[in-house]
Amino acid sequence: MHVQLRNEAGVSKDVKLGFSWTTFFFGFFPALFRGDLKWATIMFVIAALAGVFTLGFGAWIPGIIFSFVYNKIYVKDLLEKGYRPADEKTQAELQSKGITSPATTLEQNFGA
Repeated sequence: MHVQLRNEAGVSKDVKLGFSWTTFFFGFFPALFRGDLKWATIMFVIAALAGVFTLGFGAWIPGIIFSFVYNKIYVKDLLEKGYRPADEKTQAELQSKGITSPATTLEQNFGA
């Protein structure tokens, strides 16, 4: 499921919710290409540490774990940076996934 987020300047981002296949196959690179340097670094360091302690065999395990949670983390970071749901459908989807609270409405987001 894709959701549309928009900031006050009118910049929109189409973001996927759910399992991240790109993170599954490419590790920290999707975060890096999205400009999410904080999480790209975290994913890289965790994979490197897992690889060091397992002689390289465990480096793929953090990638599998982050595949399940990265898109949700990315959406939450965008919301913290001022992005808001672009429509009611997006708002309902974010609420159903537990990303936003029901108290947050579109009127509160954009002052309408």
